[in-house]
Amino acid sequence: MTSPTTFLAKERTIAAPGFNRWLVPPAALAIHLCIGMAYGFSVFWLPLSKALGIQEPLRCGPEVGFLQELFITTCDWKVSTLGWMYTLFFVLLGSSAALWGGWLERAGPRHAGVVSALCWCGGMLLSALGIHWHQFWLMLLGSGVIGGIGLGLGYISPVSTLIKWFPDRRGMATGMAIMGFGGGAMIGSPLATELMQHFATPTDVGVAPTFVVMAALYFVFMMGGALAYRIPPAGWTPHGIAPTPTTRAAASAMITRRHVHASKVWRIPQFWLVWMVLCMNVSAGIGVLGMASPMLQEVFGGALIGVPAKYGELDKTQLAAIASVAAGFTALLSLFNIGGRFFWASLSDRLGRQRTYAVFFVLGGLLYASIPASAGAGSQLLFVGAFCIILSMYGGGFATVPAYLADLFGTQMVGAIHGRLLTAWATAGILGPVVVNYMRDYQLNLGLPREQVYNQTMFILVGMLGVGLICNLLVRPVADRHFMNDLELAREKRLAHDRIQATESHSLAPIARPTPLVWVVLAWAAVGLPLAWGMYRTGLSVSKFLS
Repeated sequence: MTSPTTFLAKERTIAAPGFNRWLVPPAALAIHLCIGMAYGFSVFWLPLSKALGIQEPLRCGPEVGFLQELFITTCDWKVSTLGWMYTLFFVLLGSSAALWGGWLERAGPRHAGVVSALCWCGGMLLSALGIHWHQFWLMLLGSGVIGGIGLGLGYISPVSTLIKWFPDRRGMATGMAIMGFGGGAMIGSPLATELMQHFATPTDVGVAPTFVVMAALYFVFMMGGALAYRIPPAGWTPHGIAPTPTTRAAASAMITRRHVHASKVWRIPQFWLVWMVLCMNVSAGIGVLGMASPMLQEVFGGALIGVPAKYGELDKTQLAAIASVAAGFTALLSLFNIGGRFFWASLSDRLGRQRTYAVFFVLGGLLYASIPASAGAGSQLLFVGAFCIILSMYGGGFATVPAYLADLFGTQMVGAIHGRLLTAWATAGILGPVVVNYMRDYQLNLGLPREQVYNQTMFILVGMLGVGLICNLLVRPVADRHFMNDLELAREKRLAHDRIQATESHSLAPIARPTPLVWVVLAWAAVGLPLAWGMYRTGLSVSKFLS
């Protein structure tokens, strides 16, 4: 009987001759669409804040601090307390990806995908127990810590594999997978809302059973994706296509055919330059994304519903109406965030990664600088349009950076290097919201009108993009001394269980038994239908905003 370890071994995932490489992106999407629900966990905050009170929160007394809230069972959690789970998601995502990226390269994507499924879904089940027993520490341990580790492993698990399957379209390949992470909340949020409504009773808000059902559904999808992963034989290239994307990328001098060991990247200047590039791009975008809804409401106030009044002059009914409009704005931004991941990453195959990021920083800086003027002029169209493009580049930055790393450091350990780089995301997840939120509070304390409190913040974000632009322009090809020599590369290949199959010119050329097309269609339908449903539900919110 085959042991689980043997079944998950990397060498057992090497594709057979005739395997269709277009089966790999839907496998990656199956995992990313599930773990991407991390973006949508805020849908649980309000129901959980009244888990005991049901109709209204059963508030804790002023003597109850955060540490007491971890264990207290007699009053409800505050939304601000619940938000710590969201913070842990991205701190653990970055740190776990950095810690176990090297293990992933050696264990293979199937092994990492299975561990990710166990952590993410097992963490949700543990959180369900925490909700049932009203123990917040269990929720932090379950979804925050264990689930966060699953996030990190699931996020980077397909990167190296996709880049090796699509050496001619590195940006497009990683863009497809990382698009799924952005789209996870688009599916999970409305699904969670409907499940909570279904399970809600006069004595239960329905969150715990929702966690159980979603964990079961996610486990099926994630295991399906993990078991479907295949890696190409060492030395494989697509049939009839050049082995490197030099004909497709303008900046071919930046693309190496050699490989850097992940343990050495900490000492290479280019790694830290790209780290800053990602950190600045994400910091600017994530801060705005978290405040998109209140920003639109405070800047335009009653104009959103045709009422000539500022935000502070509206009554409760009007405030509820503009909040509904702002929800549509947030949904619109999510569509551009998702679409930008595929669009910009694919475009980078032609422009080159360095030029693509230069566009992000220059165009983004101009758009941020235009926000105060469009807000002052009362132009909702220019304001919304600017943020839609900005959020597309925010998503595009995530999707383009794995290909940027592969170009600079080679493909042998790009997954591990990408994991280390994601510490920039964890940093940006703190830096961006702090800048936007605290600047808003500072401006309000100075007595500025609500419609003007974001003006200075926009120019600070322009400065951050300027720092990112300078770092990006300083990136040069990696010096020869940092690359592995032939003996080091051979050793790493042995550790990574790479094998060269005896195929003609190491290429999966068409043979008598290629992968049936029906399997490719079914694989894409399995991830495409849920994604289409999520886009439909998001489109309904957007239509309310545009009407």
